[in-house]
Amino acid sequence: MYKAFITLLHKWHVAALLTMLAVPLSCTNDAPPMGNTVTGRDSLPVMTTYGVSKLITDSGVVRYKIITEEWRIYDKTTPPRWEFPKGLFLERYDNKFKVDLRFAADSAWLYNQNVWKLRGNVVIDDKTSQSHLRTQELYWNMQTGEMASNVHTILKQPQQEIEGTWFRATMQNGHPTQYHIRQSRGFMPMGDVAGPQQPQPNASDNGGQTQADSTQQPKRDAPVSHPKTRRE
Repeated sequence: MYKAFITLLHKWHVAALLTMLAVPLSCTNDAPPMGNTVTGRDSLPVMTTYGVSKLITDSGVVRYKIITEEWRIYDKTTPPRWEFPKGLFLERYDNKFKVDLRFAADSAWLYNQNVWKLRGNVVIDDKTSQSHLRTQELYWNMQTGEMASNVHTILKQPQQEIEGTWFRATMQNGHPTQYHIRQSRGFMPMGDVAGPQQPQPNASDNGGQTQADSTQQPKRDAPVSHPKTRRE
C-alpha cells in the first residue's frame, strides 16, 4: 500500500509539473497586436491601384483612356474625389475611336467626377481645334465647360501664339473657345492691308468720256477680327 501511495504521489507531481509548464506556453498563443480603430473613414481611400492603363466607357462607348502610376479613390470625402499623385495621361476618343484630345500633368485630382485640378507641367493638346496649351496649374469644370488658370499660360494655335498670367476659356462641343488672357503678349494675324488705288484716267485721256469719279479715295481693308481670343 505504501508503494502504491508513493507511485500515486509521483504521478501527481508529474501532472502538476506539466500543468505549470503548460500555463506559460498557452500565453504565447495570443492573437497578434491590432492597430487603433480608424474613426475618420474619409482619410482612407476605398481603392488604391498601381500601374493603371484603363479604358473608360460612356453610355457603352469607349471615350477615354487613362494611364497613371497610382490611382486613389475616396468615396467618403465631400465631394468624393479621385487622386493621381504620381502623374496622369489621358486620351479622349471621338465617335470613330480617334484621339481628339490629350492632356497630361504631374499630379491630378478629379472632384465628383466633374471638376479637374491639374498641377505641374500641364499640357492639353486639342486635335480638332489644333490648340496646344501649357501651364503649371489648371482647373477644368467638365459640366460647365469652364477652364481657368491663375499662373503663366501659353496658348498655341496655327496662326497665333499668346501667353499671359491669367487665363480663362470656355469649352463648346468638347473643344476650348472664347479665350481670355490678361497681361498677355504674343502674335496673331491682323489681316491684309490694301494699298491705295491708282487714279482713274480723266476725260482727256479716254477720248472725251467722263468718269463719275476721276479719282477715288484710297481704300483700306478693316483688320480681321478674331472672336475666339480677347486680349486684356
